[in-house]
Amino acid sequence: METGSPENTGTAGHERAGDEPGWTGLPPGLLRMRRLLLVVWLGLLTIGLAVLLNLLAGPSWAGFALLPLALMAWGWVMLGRNWRSWRYAERADDLLISRGVLWREETVVPYGRMQLVEVTSGPVERHFGLASVQLHTAAAATDATIPGLDPAEAERLRDRLTELGEARSAGL
Repeated sequence: METGSPENTGTAGHERAGDEPGWTGLPPGLLRMRRLLLVVWLGLLTIGLAVLLNLLAGPSWAGFALLPLALMAWGWVMLGRNWRSWRYAERADDLLISRGVLWREETVVPYGRMQLVEVTSGPVERHFGLASVQLHTAAAATDATIPGLDPAEAERLRDRLTELGEARSAGL
């Protein structure tokens, strides 16, 4: 199963047979934003490097300015792989966040251990209609973030996690 694709969204909170959580991937807007930033920054670097090499070393050396373009092609592929690796699942007692291509990392955050759930959105994220949900717990090592969500989904998730956290922490 490939995560991060639109057809995998909308299954959050529902467990499948065999206790397999219903994973939700990140929306494609996050991938578009990251790829656009990659093209802009490496495109500017390519142009600047070409001009600088042409002025300082001559036109024959300006061809080395194409190296950032190779880095851009590699980064384009890696961003896609990274985006597909991110997913999250709401279970009965905890939230699972899974990410990573080479080194898989799965974070389990029990609802009763959540102290603060934040929705953040910087200027670039707001321009692309994205927001991030950040979970804070007593242990700094278990703080977790879900980036690039639709703002309505981020707010829904924040409200649900806060509600579940309050209900679970009442017994502590």
